[in-house]
Amino acid sequence: MLMIVGAIIVLLCVVGGFIIEGGHLAVLVQPIEIMIIVGAAAGSLLISSPGAVVRAIVHQIAVSMKGSPYTKENYMELLMLLYELIRMGKANALALEPQIENPEGSDIFKRYPLVMNDHHVIAFLCDTLKVQISSPMSPYDLDDLMAQDIAAMHQEEELAPATVSRLGDAMPGLGIVAAVLGVVITMGRLTEGKEVIGHSVASALVGTLLGILISYGFMQPLAAKMEYVVTESGKYLRVIQVALVAFAKELSPKACVEIARRVIPPEVRPTFKEVDEKSSNVGKG
Repeated sequence: MLMIVGAIIVLLCVVGGFIIEGGHLAVLVQPIEIMIIVGAAAGSLLISSPGAVVRAIVHQIAVSMKGSPYTKENYMELLMLLYELIRMGKANALALEPQIENPEGSDIFKRYPLVMNDHHVIAFLCDTLKVQISSPMSPYDLDDLMAQDIAAMHQEEELAPATVSRLGDAMPGLGIVAAVLGVVITMGRLTEGKEVIGHSVASALVGTLLGILISYGFMQPLAAKMEYVVTESGKYLRVIQVALVAFAKELSPKACVEIARRVIPPEVRPTFKEVDEKSSNVGKG
């Protein structure tokens, strides 16, 4: 929602300032210039990026427009899922195996739909627990393993915002391409009078304006928002990491969850009391 509000503010301020200064709105309506710039940008994206990155861009833009999915409620669900799994693992590790082998059919996982919506998180959690059940690692080796996994996922996820940022950097240049084409057309109309030439030059300059506006008003902020969401996903995985390392150290389930709670960003962190009350009643009823 904030992204849409921000985009509207950018347009209102730029176009409104132009109109207040005496400009005519019709001059800015240049669909051909937009087609040249946006079309060339889309083509360069397909040239430079594999299909996986293009799909990741679409997905991350959709997530960014909805706002951060990592809310307090989401973190609370994650803590309770970790608590249940660790509690079961402490009581009987073999009973945990069917839960993590088929999380979609697990009664435990089904209680936490917000966590289940992220298949990367589920894969990270279940794969790590599978390792600990089949071939237990020391807490230090387990921590290193998960850190490498998070780094690999983070590197892959960063490709989408980096590509959008790079494309944003190219927009002013594509705007110049549109402007040069407009100048070429203008040179062929020098005998048609001042009004025709003036309109043609204005259309050409709008191409430069659009390239710069799209870049710095929309695409660069969008890339920054996508980077923020990627960073937030890393923090979410970090919660799982510290909880499972604490589990490998054979700490109690509540201690594991409390350690995990402490690494949650303060603005969305559940309180100790909230987690304690929730964990005391988890699985009941």
